[in-house]
Amino acid sequence: MVDQRDEIRAPPGSEANPDPAAEALAPAPARTAETPQIGAEQPARRGPARLLPWLALLLVIAGLAALIVPRLGQRPGGPRFLPPVPVGVATVRRGDMPVTLSGLGTVTPLATVTVQSQISGQLLRVGFREGQFVKAGDFLAQIDPRPYQMALEQAEAQLGKDEAALKDAELTLARYNRLVAENSIALQTRDTQAAQVAQDRAQVRLDQAQIDAQKLNLAYCHILSPVSGRVGLRQVDPGNYVTPNEPNGLVVVTQLQPISVIFTLPEDDLPQVLRRLHAGAKLPVIAYDRTGTTKLAEGRLETVDNQIDTATGTVKFRAVFANPDQMLFPNQFVTVRLLLDTLRGVAIVPVTAIQRGAPGTFVYVVGRDRTVAIRTVTLGPGSGQQVAVLSGLTPGEEVVVDGADRLRAGAKVAVAGAAGGLRRGAARRPAMPGRG
Repeated sequence: MVDQRDEIRAPPGSEANPDPAAEALAPAPARTAETPQIGAEQPARRGPARLLPWLALLLVIAGLAALIVPRLGQRPGGPRFLPPVPVGVATVRRGDMPVTLSGLGTVTPLATVTVQSQISGQLLRVGFREGQFVKAGDFLAQIDPRPYQMALEQAEAQLGKDEAALKDAELTLARYNRLVAENSIALQTRDTQAAQVAQDRAQVRLDQAQIDAQKLNLAYCHILSPVSGRVGLRQVDPGNYVTPNEPNGLVVVTQLQPISVIFTLPEDDLPQVLRRLHAGAKLPVIAYDRTGTTKLAEGRLETVDNQIDTATGTVKFRAVFANPDQMLFPNQFVTVRLLLDTLRGVAIVPVTAIQRGAPGTFVYVVGRDRTVAIRTVTLGPGSGQQVAVLSGLTPGEEVVVDGADRLRAGAKVAVAGAAGGLRRGAARRPAMPGRG
């Protein structure tokens, strides 16, 4: 007998429609090796889970590289290695620094004389050479003296005539005085004779004055140098008729020894200069050429002007120089340095060592390990290529004077020696890892 339950069971592969709800709730059958997959002919795809080990490996390699690569060029216990920067250094020294004031000035002679003829006449002879140095009283030129010699002789003759008249008048007056005593003549006659005597005496004095005037003219014919100095170019040649109104004179004599320089300083510098002068100090002054590099002469401050120039706010000063080698020439433009005081035993460095930036005024100090450090300094007065440092440096330290534009705090430096190599104590470049 056939079991009914077997009859109603759907055969495998039946086309009967199953219940959709039951089919949705039924668990999916597990795949086995024998279970065929859709698209079995295509290669199987790798899921994200298969890529995770490779990503983890790449991350490990990147981390190791980030740790190892910086250490390849790093010194043990020090900063990351960089090639040493070649620099030039100077040693801070202890010394004296002058406190000076600088100004611009013009060489001005103490005496410049245009020699003029004081009489009219023909120039007979010139007794100097152009550019010659003369002393006061030396002969310069000769004017024809003959007209003045004849005038002198005439004045002398007139004097003799008037002296004779005076003598006669005096004798007559003496006789009149005796007659008046005898009451023989009138008093009026004697008084008239006394007036004549006085008149003759005055005429004699006038004649003597004329003689002195002609003698003076004769002296003017012989022209002498009024000052010691250098003779300029000749303005009049011999043979010319000269007068006292010559526009350029005969010659110009300029005093060169000593000579002065008139220079200006700002009015703000006047109090400290006056303070030193009132204390009795003799302030030295040094004159340089217009570039301020070549020393020309040494002198001293002579005087200060009595007022301030309101247009420029400056004060004029006069300095006097002996000028033995004649390096100062009239109207020469010079740079003047006035020494006010001297700072004793201060730290001195070259001007090129001073840097200015965000820290203020600073220098790069080279340490014993040949690394540089920034040191803020307080500057004092300077002179030429040197400057005083009032605070921040100690004598004996080394500061960078060349190559500072490539430095930073903590940088290694190589100090170039005179031969172009590294000076003793300069840092060497270490060998790379793995090299002998």
